[in-house]
Amino acid sequence: MRAVTYQGKEKMEVTTVPDPTIVEPTDAIIRITATGICGSDLHLYHHGDLFVEKDYVIGHEPMGIVEEVGPDVKKLKRGDRVVIPFNVSCGHCHFCEHGMESQCDNSNKNPESDYGGLFGFGKLNGDIPGGQAEYLRVPYAAPTSFVVPDSDLPDEKVLFLSDVLPTAWWSVEHAGVKEGDTVVVLGSGPIGLNVQRFAKMKGAARVIAVDNVPHRLEHSAKKIGVETLNFDEVDFAGLALKDMTNGGADVVIDCVGMDGVVRKDEKLTNLVSPQRGTTNPIETASFAVKKFGTIMLTGAYLTPATNFMLNNIFARNITVKTGQAPVVHLMPKLYDLILEKAFDPTDIITHTMSLEDAAKAYDMFDKKEDENIKFVLKP
Repeated sequence: MRAVTYQGKEKMEVTTVPDPTIVEPTDAIIRITATGICGSDLHLYHHGDLFVEKDYVIGHEPMGIVEEVGPDVKKLKRGDRVVIPFNVSCGHCHFCEHGMESQCDNSNKNPESDYGGLFGFGKLNGDIPGGQAEYLRVPYAAPTSFVVPDSDLPDEKVLFLSDVLPTAWWSVEHAGVKEGDTVVVLGSGPIGLNVQRFAKMKGAARVIAVDNVPHRLEHSAKKIGVETLNFDEVDFAGLALKDMTNGGADVVIDCVGMDGVVRKDEKLTNLVSPQRGTTNPIETASFAVKKFGTIMLTGAYLTPATNFMLNNIFARNITVKTGQAPVVHLMPKLYDLILEKAFDPTDIITHTMSLEDAAKAYDMFDKKEDENIKFVLKP
């Protein structure tokens, strides 16, 4: 089959790799019909040598048609249309049974990792090849897969149940956003835009989007209807946000992660981490949040970060929440909201391209070219 594979720093290529096969009786094979490129895939694009080997198949936002099921898969059948979440869950461990599927005890077989398995993120995350491909092996297929009941809905309406929508929804819920809150969202990429949307739906009185890409900020302002701050236009976004919010926001949600740089003032310490990214979003959040406020780290932090500003967070009684969204149990609710037309999940899609053009898509996505926000690849 053809698949997007990691070939080194800033080098994703579509190559021919072996077709996946049923390995365990609980597996299924899915023929991919659509798959997204995620902002966290750009972490691999820049720093993949830390996580994956050459020729590794990446991607964790797929959907498609069931082609084959293992003998123990009773809830899926050939021909079912399914969305596959980015985290793999067995369905029967303590965490899966209590709505914490992202920390499944059984999906990550790596003895060095005490967290759940992820598609397309290498050995540390369970060594489960990803879904930017023509076909995908889905472990624990029955509990992991979401069967789309309405076959008339186009792929684009439901594809983002795999990651974007549940990650954004859970970020707002987990952060405890409530009616009347002021919420700062760092980043206006696909996740950030939906966090902004869901914070408004939750009743936030003010939502402020922080980014430095003009077309993304324009999307925040015009399509989501929130306030914006271009961090290139201020010395330090954290202090600017503190002023804008008269002492700090109730909640700051970081949708940027390890590669984010949201400062210009070099008088402040440059917080470089071993992950080759920075802790700048965390630093910005620690200044932008009010005393006794909450910081939610949604952006991926995949290796240790140095100079974490714990002193500022501790001194001001800040609560910090983090982690991967437990996607599986959130998918039905978000599917219902899509059917109810509570929001349009497709409004972030700017580019739909062939899987064969993935290398070009990654380059454009990384450089923010052609006013892109979200790429969908079709085999």
